[in-house]
Amino acid sequence: MNSTQSILKTARKTIDLERDAIANISHLLTDDFANAISLIYNSKGRVIITGIGKSAIIANKIVATLNSTGTPAVFMHAADAIHGDLGLILEDDIVICISKSGNTPEIKVLVPLIKNAKNKMIAITGNDSSFLAQQADFILNTYVEQEACPNNLAPTTSTTAQLVMGDAIAVCLLELRGFSSKDFAKYHPGGALGKRLYLRVSDLSSVNEKPKVELNTTAKNVIVEISEKMLGVTAVVDNNKIAGIITDGDLRRMLTKSDDFIHLTAKDIMGSNPKRIDEDAMAIDAMELMEEYGISQLLVEKNGEYAGVIHIHDLIKEGII
Repeated sequence: MNSTQSILKTARKTIDLERDAIANISHLLTDDFANAISLIYNSKGRVIITGIGKSAIIANKIVATLNSTGTPAVFMHAADAIHGDLGLILEDDIVICISKSGNTPEIKVLVPLIKNAKNKMIAITGNDSSFLAQQADFILNTYVEQEACPNNLAPTTSTTAQLVMGDAIAVCLLELRGFSSKDFAKYHPGGALGKRLYLRVSDLSSVNEKPKVELNTTAKNVIVEISEKMLGVTAVVDNNKIAGIITDGDLRRMLTKSDDFIHLTAKDIMGSNPKRIDEDAMAIDAMELMEEYGISQLLVEKNGEYAGVIHIHDLIKEGII
C-alpha cells in the first residue's frame, strides 16, 4: 500500500469513527437536555462555560457560537477560576462545565465552589457517573467509545462530541428566540456574511458617480460622460426615467459599425430595457442579478426614477463576492 492510500485510509477511518460517535450521542439525549435549554432560555443571567485542556478550547468555541446567536456567554478557564476568576460568575448566571472524564482535579475543586454559590450547573461529560455528573443539575452525555487517536489518548472524537453538543444547545436556543437573519447581521456587521444580510444597493450606489445622458445627447458627449464617470456605463434618461443604457461595449460596437458616428445620438446607440434594481434591494440581490445575466453593472432606481449605478467592483470591494 503506497503512502497516499495509507493516508486516505487513516483519514476516512477517523472521519467515520467520529461520524458514528456523533450519531450515537443523539441517542444519549434525555429530558435533561430539554430542561437545560429551558433553564438557559428563561434565565436573566449569562452562560458561563468552563473547562480545562482541550475541553477549554471547545468551551471557547461554544461561547463564540452562543454570543453570535443571541445568548450572552462568557468563557472561564477551570484552572483560572480557582485562582481568582470565580468572580466572573454572577448571581443569575448558569454554568456549563465541560469535561470528558468529569474527574479532573481542577473540576473537583471548582464544582463545589459553584454549588456553594447556588448557581445552576450543566455538565457536558462523557462519564455520567463522574464527580461532575453527580454534582450537576443537568447532564448532557457526550460518551464516546474511543478516540480517533490510534493510542486512544489524544482528545479527538470526544472533543468533536462536545462541540456538536454545544452546537445543539446554540441552535435550540436560536430557534426558541426566533433569531432571524437580521439578528445575525446585527451581531456580524463586519463580516462578509453579515454584509450579505444587511448591505443594501443604496449603501454602495450612493457613493458612486451617477452617469446619465438624455436621449438626444450626441455620441461624442456620451463618450465623454462614460469616460468622466469611470463606471464603464451611462444611463439614458427621459425626464429622469430610465430609457436605456450605454456601456463601453456598446461604444465599441458603434465604432465598428459606423465610420460617421458624429451624427448619432444616445437613442441610436443605447440598449433598451436595461437590467435595473431598486435602491432598497439587498446588495446580494444585485449580485445574483449580475451573475444571472452575466453583466457587471446595474442601473439603480428610486421611486421609479434613475438613482445611480451599482458595479460588480462595489460588491467585490465589500467582500460580498
